[in-house]
Amino acid sequence: MNAARASILALLLCWACSALALVAVPALSGRVVDQTGTLAASDIASLMQTLKDLETRKGSQIAVLIVPTTDGEVIDQFSLRVAEAWKIGRKKVDDGALLVIAKNDRRLRIEVGYGLEGALTDVTTKRIIDEDITPKFKAGDFAGGVSAGVNRMVRVAEGEKLPEPAPPHWETSELLNYLNPGNPFVIFGLIILAAALRSFLGRLIGALATGGIVGVVAWFVAGSLAAAMLVGFIAFVVTFLFQNLGSTGPSVGRRRYDRDNGGWVMGGSGGSWSGGSGSRGSDSGGFSGGGGNFGGGGASGSW
Repeated sequence: MNAARASILALLLCWACSALALVAVPALSGRVVDQTGTLAASDIASLMQTLKDLETRKGSQIAVLIVPTTDGEVIDQFSLRVAEAWKIGRKKVDDGALLVIAKNDRRLRIEVGYGLEGALTDVTTKRIIDEDITPKFKAGDFAGGVSAGVNRMVRVAEGEKLPEPAPPHWETSELLNYLNPGNPFVIFGLIILAAALRSFLGRLIGALATGGIVGVVAWFVAGSLAAAMLVGFIAFVVTFLFQNLGSTGPSVGRRRYDRDNGGWVMGGSGGSWSGGSGSRGSDSGGFSGGGGNFGGGGASGSW
């Protein structure tokens, strides 16, 4: 019994130490809280005006937090702790969102309240991070990245849809319809091509040529050199090993077609803006959070 009590006490102590080790949630001192001094006063003023205008027009609330580090805590968990403590967004509407940046960790996250998840979906927030914020962060323009991300979040929250993502490299949406690796015509054409190259160039050279062609096609479709190299290598192995590739026999041809296809088709309540120390950014006029709730929706990223 004493041993059991000692074990429970040890577990409680470990849990308490772990909780104490977490970075404290910063005080909610404004719509923009910068504990790193990254943003100039003019940048903060501009962001706060943008966010204030959003609330005036729509009622939704968005806040920004920049911290030096989460000290080993994953950004997802830290941002959710902040969201639950700050409770941005209206109560029972839950239309709040939070942009959290851990500057020294080079990590960031957009946390979204329940009421905005229909507009700021996981996919949409990921695109905002990848297309609007991190490119500027990588270039050293932190103020520009935060501003671009916030402005896009505001527009999406107000109903603007993101444009379709640009296709990688030189491909177009029409081209993808024809080069889709799941298209049976593409698969059949590659099988015939592989058989012809083996016939004219020999087993090894023909297999190498087939792998190269398939790799280029994969690069068009996936836009990834690593994926293209892997698919090309698989196509080379399949072409090199199959002695009767392209056979017209009624059963053998079908079985080899299936093996070839399988091989390469991989084709919250009432938070308020309270005074805080050690951070820049504050709002005047008694602004207070409306009690919005968060459930972990949003996306994370790094630069």
